[in-house]
Amino acid sequence: MLAIYGPLQLILSVIYWIILIHVIMSWLISFQVLNLHQQIVAQIWDGLNRLLEPIYGPLRRILPDTRPLDLAPLVAFLIVISLQLYILPVLFGLA
Repeated sequence: MLAIYGPLQLILSVIYWIILIHVIMSWLISFQVLNLHQQIVAQIWDGLNRLLEPIYGPLRRILPDTRPLDLAPLVAFLIVISLQLYILPVLFGLA
């Protein structure tokens, strides 16, 4: 069972950090610390959006429309944390 638990924890940790980087980068873009006219910033931003859209898309369809505020990253973040800390350990008998 630990052979499955370890890789799942690793995948969830990578998703956690990608979401965190995406959220911080969106703040930096909103406050004009980063500029999307810079090629490297635009490429990183586009790559993060492409990586996270399969996660955010279904959440955005379920969540109410709060136009200026996107709640999908927050909900995805909470789901990943709850999977890491509560659900996976219980499923694999580690809690």
